[in-house]
Amino acid sequence: MLLETDALPLVDMAFMNEVHQEEVHRINALFEMLLAYESEPTEENALKMDALFEAWYTHTLSHFEGEEVKMRESGFPPYAMHKAEHDRVVGEIRTLMEAWKETREPKPLKIYLIEILPRWLLTHIETMDTVTARFLKRGISPCGI
Repeated sequence: MLLETDALPLVDMAFMNEVHQEEVHRINALFEMLLAYESEPTEENALKMDALFEAWYTHTLSHFEGEEVKMRESGFPPYAMHKAEHDRVVGEIRTLMEAWKETREPKPLKIYLIEILPRWLLTHIETMDTVTARFLKRGISPCGI
């Protein structure tokens, strides 16, 4: 297992905590399949990887859009900054997925899943998502507005 759901920070909005848990389950499933593919690089395992990668990507889009809708509806002041971070990460995932489908090379994805994504996810939840959830629940702006 790559990420422990118990290690995820909790924020003030239950829907965000739930989607973070789902995200981690999808990331872990993809990682486990990637390890299986490395051990046995068959076409069957490659197709399973494709399906899990697509499912994770689609879930991430939905995850981010759900947060973005709430931020827009509430008039969250740093919405543009939070959305830009979502867009950046979606771009990284899309680039990795396209490269995976073209080359079937596991190393770039493995590096991303082990070294980059966990640190980013925890930091993002602890900072941007915590501030966003606090604003959504209590109306407390990080800008003091």
